[in-house]
Amino acid sequence: MSLPRHPARPLVAGAPGATGAGPSASEPGADQALGAPGGRPLAAGHPGDAPATPIAHATPGAGAADPLRAALREVLARGVHGLCFSPYLEGQAPGSPVDEAQIAERLAILRPHARWIRSFSCTDGHEQTPRLARAMGLRTMVGAWLGTDAAINEREIAAVIEVGRAGHADIVAVGNEVLLREDLDEDALLGFIRRVQDALPGVPVGTVDAYYLFERHPRIAAACDVVLANCYPFWEGCPREHALAYMQDMVRRTRAAAPGKRLVVSETGWPDRGSPFHGAVPSTEGAIAYFVDTQRWAEAEGVEIFHFAAFDEAWKVGAEGDVGAWWGLWDKDGQPKFTR
Repeated sequence: MSLPRHPARPLVAGAPGATGAGPSASEPGADQALGAPGGRPLAAGHPGDAPATPIAHATPGAGAADPLRAALREVLARGVHGLCFSPYLEGQAPGSPVDEAQIAERLAILRPHARWIRSFSCTDGHEQTPRLARAMGLRTMVGAWLGTDAAINEREIAAVIEVGRAGHADIVAVGNEVLLREDLDEDALLGFIRRVQDALPGVPVGTVDAYYLFERHPRIAAACDVVLANCYPFWEGCPREHALAYMQDMVRRTRAAAPGKRLVVSETGWPDRGSPFHGAVPSTEGAIAYFVDTQRWAEAEGVEIFHFAAFDEAWKVGAEGDVGAWWGLWDKDGQPKFTR
């Protein structure tokens, strides 16, 4: 089952309207929303971070869009580290069965442009994704979706272990934003992580969650073989022109919370349509520029990043509002959105 994400994604503490379980004002890096008076450029001067050199702070219009699209084509032609993958077609949503043919058709679109794909579930047909991806030469981060239904959780854990034992998982992600949604407590999540580690001793195992939750849950960070952090400047109200620096600081904070651990940015992206989230405004130019900026930085610094998302997913409007449907590099029909 995948993927109700960010049900209450907080703003940076101190920004107008900040609510929920976001970084508290006393935590490092949680001063003001970027772009607010006195807000600090979060990534500047941090060891290991490349300077924030965004390709463009484009304003809408054809003149701004053409160089961005050329840069996008260049990045996609080289190939990116990873893309977040869901195979849903029009009318499908989590809980809908997916078949081998539709998974293979969608994976074939991504194969020339990515080295890894990330899946989110091992039930309802999604357990076929890792096998099909590996057959195409792609590496796989395989997810087991965990929530509040104990029976589904058990099916997901059994299935992801089966996928791993078959040799189709390069990384296993035990749960996606479970702590953020408060679907399980820390002890329950640790139990699932350790079960999978015991069953798959040769496969790196972790859990995916918002970057700052690894600061708040050091036992989770310590238990993971690989730390899988979702980093979304958009969902913290960051203006696009500061988003690269903001994301770099998210990475820095995660590294500090899990010293010596392999770190993967398991999701990051920017929507091209929908309603603004405080200072973060969806736009075609913003989505392209954020993708290019983050991919170029990650390549230069050796950071493993999975871009969210490969495809638009219309069903996500119900989970995230109108902006939820517009995070893909390809549209819901599998057509490229920005390079036509």
